[in-house]
Amino acid sequence: MTTTTLAVLVPLLPFLGAAAGLLLGRSAPGFVRPLAVLPTLTAAVLAVVVAARQGGGRPIDAATQLTPTGSVPIDLALHLDGFAVLVAVLVGIVATCVQIYSTAYLKDDVRYPSYAALVSLFTSAMLLVVYSGDLMVLLVGWEIMGICSYFLVGHYWETPEARAASLKAFLVTKLGDVPFLIGLFALAADTGTFRITGILAAVTNGGLDHPTIVALLLLAGVAGKSAQFPLHTWLPDAMAGPTPVSALIHAATMVAAGIYFVARLLPVFAASGAALVVLAVMAAVTMVGSGLAALAQDDIKRVLAYSTIGQLGYMSGALAVGDRGAAVFHLMSHGAFKAVLFLAAGVVIHAAGTNSLAAMSRMGGLTKRIPDAYWTMTVALLALAAIPPFAGFFSKEAVLVAAEHTAFGDRDVAPAAAGWTILVAGLAAAVLTAAYATRLWLLAFRGRGPEAPDHGRQPVAMTSVLWVLAVPTIAFGLTVGTLSDWFDGHSLTPSLTTAVLSTGVGLVGGLVTYGAWRHTTALADRPPVGAVAAHPDAEPALVEAEAMTSHTAAYGTIADAQDPSDPGRLLLGPLHRHAVTGFHLDALYTAVFVRPVAAAARLVRFLDREVVETYVRGSGSIARGLGTAVRRAQTGNVQTYLGALLAGTLVLAIAAVVFANVYAGA
Repeated sequence: MTTTTLAVLVPLLPFLGAAAGLLLGRSAPGFVRPLAVLPTLTAAVLAVVVAARQGGGRPIDAATQLTPTGSVPIDLALHLDGFAVLVAVLVGIVATCVQIYSTAYLKDDVRYPSYAALVSLFTSAMLLVVYSGDLMVLLVGWEIMGICSYFLVGHYWETPEARAASLKAFLVTKLGDVPFLIGLFALAADTGTFRITGILAAVTNGGLDHPTIVALLLLAGVAGKSAQFPLHTWLPDAMAGPTPVSALIHAATMVAAGIYFVARLLPVFAASGAALVVLAVMAAVTMVGSGLAALAQDDIKRVLAYSTIGQLGYMSGALAVGDRGAAVFHLMSHGAFKAVLFLAAGVVIHAAGTNSLAAMSRMGGLTKRIPDAYWTMTVALLALAAIPPFAGFFSKEAVLVAAEHTAFGDRDVAPAAAGWTILVAGLAAAVLTAAYATRLWLLAFRGRGPEAPDHGRQPVAMTSVLWVLAVPTIAFGLTVGTLSDWFDGHSLTPSLTTAVLSTGVGLVGGLVTYGAWRHTTALADRPPVGAVAAHPDAEPALVEAEAMTSHTAAYGTIADAQDPSDPGRLLLGPLHRHAVTGFHLDALYTAVFVRPVAAAARLVRFLDREVVETYVRGSGSIARGLGTAVRRAQTGNVQTYLGALLAGTLVLAIAAVVFANVYAGA
């Protein structure tokens, strides 16, 4: 088969698997798991074949007109360049691992058939976004991911946290999608096409008349989808969904889509220096703010969620300084180690019976009970903290080197202000990243106290994928010297200055956190709070649902725990109470947007019920009264009818005589 045919099959197979899984979920439940895993696995293999054939060389384009529109045509188009084929491999591998992991994680879940089908559809939509060469087709995958995230985040719909989180994720991302859609139409109006190759050619030839307006409109959608300030608030709450869903969203789909979109259309954004500065500021605030918030969270998954927001900030920062190679390189390395972190967190939550780091810090024996999760999570946290030689070190250094070159004027794609903003914020975020990674590891795996409840040996389907994903976490960065052809030919090799500086500040952040933990660990002798003792035979998904419910019941919130032994509380000081709430952005949005909109809705409801409906009811009452009066005259008695007719005739005759005399006298 041709490369184009194989590329078409890559997103098509998971879609067919999703459709078949939904159709056979009840009538033939034995086929659900194979239909979840095999199509996705086959798509991953085909993605690898497509990547090998493309080889980082010239892009492969193919298109057929979808429908004549009379103006700007819409094409079913493929655009396979180095970025596309590599990202598709990442999506396929992570999605396959998530599907395999889920077969054990939700083994007794009655809603597993619909869950597996939605994961397959989610995967198909992201692959469509990656391979698409037409923005309207890309938009289809973009929106399908939004609705899939709504259903998957709300999988535990019995819990109020999941219901609220799914609705919040949907509404916040849709808030960004409205200007995003306007921006797409404005871009097509300026360039005369939805084809990505046509748009890039038009931009190169100066055919974009309103670059700043178009770029800012598109950035609104990117901020919502990729959880960037100020539309990032949905992502921490989305941790109410199953852990495998969190891994898929954070590592390979949803949040990666926005970064990938900007990388695809970077010349559009680079045409406006103002847009790049806005993107740089957005990325800087995201990096630093999310790092502070992660250092304050008690829920292990919320720590990782804020970590994802910060790492996406690094990717946005690379794009803000005009280096999409560094952005996509970090997207891929982050996808590997973040998938490990979330899937390992699911194992930890199952073994500990809680998602609370405060409770885990008062438990012993976790490292012996779950060695696979312990070692792979340790490796992934080292990669997250950008410690050499793990993948995160090389990709983060690529971002900082790009910022350094822009700041010092070695590259002129973006303003120097954008370079300095990203360089300073990136170094500050490196300290915070190492700090919260160290805190998570110490509280989760160096707890002191009674052993956690024994849930038995973790399923092989859950532990094996951790080691599969640990391989790129360790080794992907070492391929940096051979991947330049896949990334626009730009070198991604770290420079000595930024490598020493960023690694040094990261080590400082880790060591300071370790010192704070040693200082506060004596306070951990106080009675444990919020721990969940789920029955040993419970499946992991049930344990996680119970952990979320009990955490809120014990502490009053899913984010915080009044734990005096938490080193994050010592390091943040008075800033802790603000950081744990995400700096009150949810409260601000509630006051500025939610309450006024709710008040306006109540006013409209009042006007509708008390004013409009009053007129409607009044006209109905008049008609009903007239009908009642006429109905009473309909007695069915012929004599009455004749009498009324004669009386009426007599009245008319008298009236005629009277009027005739009056007119005659006049």
